[in-house]
Amino acid sequence: MTEKTPSEDAALQYLAEAEERARTVRGVPAGLEPIPILAAGVVGAGTMGGGIAMSFANAGIPVTLTDRTPEDLERGLAVIRKNYANSLAKGRLSQAEHDARLGRIRARPGLEDLCDADVVVEAVFELMEVKLETFARLDRIAKPGAVLASNTSFLDIDQMARATTRPGHVLGLHFFAPAHVMRLLEIVRGAATEPVVLATAIALAGRLGKVPVVAGNCHGFIANRMGAGYWAQAGELLLDGAEPAQVDRVLQAFGFAMGPFAVGDLSGLDIGYRPPSERARDQPLTAMEALAYRLVDSGRRGLKSGSGFYDYAPGSRIPEPSAAVSAMVAETAREFGITRRAVTDDEILARSLMVLVNIGCDILAEGFAERASDIDVANVRGFGFPAGRGGPMYWADREVGLAEVHRQVVGLQQRHGDRWWRPSQLLARLAQEQRGFTSLDSTP
Repeated sequence: MTEKTPSEDAALQYLAEAEERARTVRGVPAGLEPIPILAAGVVGAGTMGGGIAMSFANAGIPVTLTDRTPEDLERGLAVIRKNYANSLAKGRLSQAEHDARLGRIRARPGLEDLCDADVVVEAVFELMEVKLETFARLDRIAKPGAVLASNTSFLDIDQMARATTRPGHVLGLHFFAPAHVMRLLEIVRGAATEPVVLATAIALAGRLGKVPVVAGNCHGFIANRMGAGYWAQAGELLLDGAEPAQVDRVLQAFGFAMGPFAVGDLSGLDIGYRPPSERARDQPLTAMEALAYRLVDSGRRGLKSGSGFYDYAPGSRIPEPSAAVSAMVAETAREFGITRRAVTDDEILARSLMVLVNIGCDILAEGFAERASDIDVANVRGFGFPAGRGGPMYWADREVGLAEVHRQVVGLQQRHGDRWWRPSQLLARLAQEQRGFTSLDSTP
C-alpha cells in the first residue's frame, strides 16, 4: 500500500470535517425533529430508480417501486435481482440479508400504491413535461405530510413544486449513479422547501449511508453544473488536437480514478441521447454535440457495444486507441472550422481543473452552495475528484493559490473566449485581497 503524504492526510482530514459541516444548513434549526420515514416510494424502475430503491431497501426501509408498464417494472426488478445476486456470490451479503433486502422492495405498476409512502422519489425521464405530470399525480395520491422529491440532474425544482398543492414538501434528492453505491446525496432546496423537509432529507441521507450536501436550485445544482464545464473542456481539448488517451492519462496522473473519455465509455455514450429532430430550432449543434451524434449513430455507444471513444476487444474492458474516432474528430473539427494543433499535458490539466474552480466560485457567490467545503464534498463524493487533493476549491486555495488561479483563468479567457472562462467576480476579489475560501465560511 502506498503511504499517504502529509498533504494527502491534511486533505482527507479537511474532507472529513467538511462532510460533518455539510449537515449544518442555514435556516434549519439544530434539533429540529425530522418527519419519520417508515416507508418509501420510487417512480421509475430504470437504472437510477432501481438503484434508489436498493438504497432504501439496504437501509431497512420498505419501498414500493412503480413504472409505466409491467414490462418496464419487470426489467427493473431483473436488474435489482442481478445486483443482489452478484453481492451474494461475492460474499458481500449473507443469504438472509440478500432475502431481506429483496423482500423490502415491493413492485407495483400504478402510482396509487404510493399512497402510504412517507417519501416518494421520482426518477422518470429527464423531461420537464414528464416531471410535471408525475408531480401533479403524486400530489393527488400521496398522503398529507409526505415528502415529494425529484432525482433530476438539472431541472428546476421550483417548477415541479408549483405543480403541487404542497410546494413546501417538495425538494430535490439527486442520487449519483450507481445510486446504491455512490455516497453523495445532493439535496436541492426549493424556494418554498420547509426547514423540516430539509432536516428530514439530511437525516434520511444518514440512514441511507450517504453524504448530504444541500444545493440551491440552479441548472445542474453543484456537481453537475461544475461537471458540465469539465466535460465541455474534455470535448474541446479533443477537437483542438488532443487524443482521448492523452486527456485520460493526464487526469488519472492527477488522481482521478478514470479520465472523462473512459468514464463516458463506461457510462454509455447514448445516455440521454435525443435525436437532432427533437432539439429546439434556436439551439444549433456545438462541435462536441455533433461529434457525439457521429459516435452514437455509427454504433459506438461505449463499452457495452465494444466501441466508444475507444475500441475494445471482444470480452475485454481494456481501452485501445481508435483510428475511426480520430477520423471522426478530425472531420468534425474541419466542419466547425477548428484548426487542430498539438495540445500539451499542462494545458489539459489547467483547462480541466480551472474550469471547475471558476464555476465553483460562481456557485458560491450566487448562494447556491452553503460554503466552499460543500462544493468540495460534492465534487469528491459525486464527481470523482481525487480525495487526496481535497476537492477543487481546497486544491485551488492550498496547492495553487487563488491569485495564480485567477491569472490562469484570465489567460484562458483571452485564448478561448467567455463561454467558460469569464473570471468569477468572487475569484477576482479573493485573489486581489489575498484571501482564501475559508474567510467566507458561513457555518451557522
